[in-house]
Amino acid sequence: MTKCLSRVSSCLAISILGAGLFAAPATAQSRYDGFWSVLIITERGTCDRAYRYPIRIFHGRVDHADPANTSFNIRGRVTGNGGVRVSVSRGDKRADGSGRLSGNGGGGRWKAVSGGECSGQWTAEKRGSL
Repeated sequence: MTKCLSRVSSCLAISILGAGLFAAPATAQSRYDGFWSVLIITERGTCDRAYRYPIRIFHGRVDHADPANTSFNIRGRVTGNGGVRVSVSRGDKRADGSGRLSGNGGGGRWKAVSGGECSGQWTAEKRGSL
């Protein structure tokens, strides 16, 4: 994943952000709030084959599971019906992803938007509540 991080800004949300791409910020607790493990798989390009990220969803907002982690930026939003939009960046490299959560799992697709031609899929599973 180190290769991927340097090439496509952490291969995503993989992760979760973007001005104007998301619904208005959620202010109430979301049924998706909690700690999640996200597995990112590269299907095309020279990024590392797979990598796992721990993330936290709080009031529908996606962020690092550990707020002290500053090695890359991850931001995004989960809508009330489970729709996900994410963005991960490191330096001038960025990857965006989208998909859906349902219950304690979910998945979707991601693609580098700068720093490479990598793309693939992601899956997530809920690991705990807040």
